[in-house]
Amino acid sequence: MPRSSTVSAQTGRPYGVLLFTIVLIQLAGSLAYPVAKFGLTVIEPFTFAFFRFLLASVVLLASSAMQRHRVRVARDDYARIIFLGVLIIPLNQTLFLLGQSMTAAGHGAFIFGTTPIWIFVLALIHLKEPFLWRRAIGILIALFGVTLIMVAGPVELAAQYLLGDVIILVAVIAWGYYTVLGKPLVQKYGALRVTAYALASGSLIYFPFGLYQSLRYDYSQATLAAWASVVYLAVGLSMFMYVLWYWVLKHMEASRLAVYHNVQPVIATVIAYTWLGEQVDTLFMVGATVVLAGVVVTEL
Repeated sequence: MPRSSTVSAQTGRPYGVLLFTIVLIQLAGSLAYPVAKFGLTVIEPFTFAFFRFLLASVVLLASSAMQRHRVRVARDDYARIIFLGVLIIPLNQTLFLLGQSMTAAGHGAFIFGTTPIWIFVLALIHLKEPFLWRRAIGILIALFGVTLIMVAGPVELAAQYLLGDVIILVAVIAWGYYTVLGKPLVQKYGALRVTAYALASGSLIYFPFGLYQSLRYDYSQATLAAWASVVYLAVGLSMFMYVLWYWVLKHMEASRLAVYHNVQPVIATVIAYTWLGEQVDTLFMVGATVVLAGVVVTEL
């Protein structure tokens, strides 16, 4: 068996550990869409983002401060980390929340399914990763599977969703850049520290606008469940998922890791079937099989 099938070719990290971590990441990400949609029906998007980023930054910085860092961050790298903060907070997460509030619930997951393509291309350009036909074909197969799943369920083609969909697409491209440009920094300084500094710097940029919006918001509308959705996106997504994403990225090629994004709609539908009793039709089963086939092709 090839070495890369059992351990990471870059660091020797057991592949089973990486795969298990990837599944946890995709599970957390799958829950983000319905949770965010629910919270945004009650809390205004920019106020929602303000409290989410504030909580995530405080928790991440505190966690990073409790660690001993052997390598000091170089002065030039601070500018790169701040740019990551711009990508992940104003351009990715703020636009994601805004776009999600302007489009149908399933559209975010569908557009997010294009993420592997953007990361694949950006990794070729910026990380000089080799172009592998099987990886490109695997990504396209998985994307086709996502298309089948979304056509069978939550995607609704309507003009009123166009602007929201475009905004989410910009957020997805920003995530692609955040992934690719962050990899060298994570390899130098670790996933937790880079994530903490990036989110904190991005949150600081967003803070004046978010504070203004939060002071104007009528808090009598907010329910405990809506605030719980803020906490989940702050801790479950911004802290848990982002740190683990960078940690896995440290041990795996960006274009290889990216294809696992397409597993999210499969997990999201299974969750909806299990918890909400939503029906699963034949087209979903075909689409899910195609998605997993695309992942297998990528991993061969």
